[in-house]
Amino acid sequence: MTIPMNFIYAREEYNLHWRYIPQPYFRRKFKVRSGLVAASLTIGALGFYEVHLNGKDITRGLMASYRANPDHFIYFDYYDITDALTQGDNVLASILGNGMQNTVVKIWGGWNFPWRSSAALSFTIELKYSDGTEEKIISDENTLWSDSPITFNDYYFGEYYDARLEQKGWDTVDFDDSSWQKSKTRVPTRGEARICESEPVKVCEELKPVSITEFKGGYIYDFGINAAGLCRLHINGTPGQKVITKHFEVMVEGKPYYDNLCYKGCERMQEDEYICAGGEATHTPRFTHHGFRYVYVTGITPEQATPDLLTYLIIHTDVEMRGSFECDNEIINKIQAATVRSDLSNLVHIPTDTPHREKNGWTADAALSAEQMLFNMGPENLWREWMRSVYRSMNEDGMIPGIVPTSDWGYEDFNGPCWDCVLVELPYYAYKYRGDKDMLREAANPLMRYITYLYNIMREDDLIEAPGGLGDWAQTGRSSGRAFKTPVIVTDSIISMDIARKSAFIFEELGMPEKAEYANKLADRLYNAMRRNFFDYETGYVNGDTQTSCAMAIYYGLVEGEEKQKVLDYLLKLIKKDNDHFNVGVLGNRVIFRVLCDNGYTELAYKMVVRTDFPSFGNLIARGATTLWEFHDPEGGKIDSLNHHFWGDISAWFYQYLAGIRVNPTCRDITNVDIKPIFIDDLNHVKATHKLVQGEIAVEITKENITITCPDSVHGEITLPEGYKFEDGTNVKALASGSYNITK
Repeated sequence: MTIPMNFIYAREEYNLHWRYIPQPYFRRKFKVRSGLVAASLTIGALGFYEVHLNGKDITRGLMASYRANPDHFIYFDYYDITDALTQGDNVLASILGNGMQNTVVKIWGGWNFPWRSSAALSFTIELKYSDGTEEKIISDENTLWSDSPITFNDYYFGEYYDARLEQKGWDTVDFDDSSWQKSKTRVPTRGEARICESEPVKVCEELKPVSITEFKGGYIYDFGINAAGLCRLHINGTPGQKVITKHFEVMVEGKPYYDNLCYKGCERMQEDEYICAGGEATHTPRFTHHGFRYVYVTGITPEQATPDLLTYLIIHTDVEMRGSFECDNEIINKIQAATVRSDLSNLVHIPTDTPHREKNGWTADAALSAEQMLFNMGPENLWREWMRSVYRSMNEDGMIPGIVPTSDWGYEDFNGPCWDCVLVELPYYAYKYRGDKDMLREAANPLMRYITYLYNIMREDDLIEAPGGLGDWAQTGRSSGRAFKTPVIVTDSIISMDIARKSAFIFEELGMPEKAEYANKLADRLYNAMRRNFFDYETGYVNGDTQTSCAMAIYYGLVEGEEKQKVLDYLLKLIKKDNDHFNVGVLGNRVIFRVLCDNGYTELAYKMVVRTDFPSFGNLIARGATTLWEFHDPEGGKIDSLNHHFWGDISAWFYQYLAGIRVNPTCRDITNVDIKPIFIDDLNHVKATHKLVQGEIAVEITKENITITCPDSVHGEITLPEGYKFEDGTNVKALASGSYNITK
């Protein structure tokens, strides 16, 4: 459908650090004749919008519509409003938030966005009557505006609301808008108009505080878990009473800790303000959200500091939940819960890195979490919209930035193949787990351009090291993410080879043999170059001398046979040197536990995950983590984001190894599912479910029995670990629902 763009706005001025501009209300009255048979509304904003019809909020989700670079895409939402209209007078009313259109955050290019302006609104109402006539009402100068009580709004900082400025009934038909002004029209922006196909952002859970503590004239509300969302304030206040809520993740030495949330010039990050009109009132900010466990509230009396004052509204894109995992080790269960919570905290329109200081669409974060997210939930619609922005961000050379959406930040630095692999990872895994061929088709041309880009930056020795490229980020024990222990030339070359191989696979599935050959030739050149340059075949040493370089060499198939055994032995020596701890960044984390289990070292992999001393996932849980942290740093070290999901592939390891669920192992048959669990001495019970395309599969495992429920339309094998057998003496059976006894 063609989407008209009729943007209107209230005033030219927009927020600056020293100048706060109120957000506008808009109203458009219109008449409906008798004989109405259909009515629709198409609405979008440069920024965010909330839309009301005849006094009722009909907005499909929070912070609508979908977030993008408005020079690339401007997202609209479609509503069927036939039943919401009445014969005679009706009114469409809206209020705007700044979104990405205007932010006072200095970094990541925010101050320099070329599209920066005040927020703007575009809508079209289409009416169809039984006599065949049609009518359109559009956003134009006949739409009136006035200042709303939102006196300041920034997607990153927060929102300030003065209830004394409320105009009661502003969204109703009979409201007197004679003092309101006519809107201004603006020239069409450059972005392509699209209807959002992703699920909306919704309030998905509500929490009450687990404790309230007095602190320096205010009160600290602890909600028990770290997550993402907003606080709903309920207060019986006095006129002019100012309530300030400051949201944060962690207490340090009995005090709120904000340093991991703020940058220079951003000291009021994650802060909302509410000024009471007097009397009982309930309020929730509209156009921002925060990442937090704790809230420091000032401006309230001791009598007002009750559990009912604040309710934590946990929000995320309303994706379908498709998986569950539990076992009889509570550390594992808490790691699983922390992973899912981190995923959901960072699914607010786009896949982000943190729900607080950045809210950026870092490309590697999504790539590293692709497989585990597909086990736990259904992110494909969100991915598909975001990947369109990723493809549109590609420059003439075939390079993409490290974050999407952006304007021009992150092209010359903070990207590279280890981040750019999102181009192939998301469509590849969406196809493997969901059979989504549409994502493959949309990826084909961008992948071809990117493969050409890799050819162009290949060195004379056929290796790749992208200028400014990021590598094995968040190396264990290093507070500086860029202190890569594994050389970037190693990780860039390996990941470039994997991108080329997966691209070739995608081209083959799409019936594009010439493109597949082009990609395979790049993979072969990289493979041969790495084998010439990275290995000492006598000792098993891999360039970098790290757990990551060894594990990646094995996982990505650079060594086989005796060579592989030597590299594996070298990896085991490195792990022993680190006292059976992992010593990797996020790239190494993605592969090391898989490599160990695939080669018989299941107990070691398990120990490295669940042990509670530093560094380990168990150590995070022992230190109170309810989400995954950006860095594995020692107690007392630097604190960065405490809600990052890019370590979360460990959840896929739970499903694939502890529960043994291997979906579409060849990537060519979506109906093929194998069950191939590992048995761990410490685990006596594992239970997992996953909603396949064909229906749910459920696996419950003890060392004496496996119970499986699966759709009749899937096929595969159940394979027991070495040393275990079914009652008939075999250790492999055809996949079918049933209960299977096991003997040693």
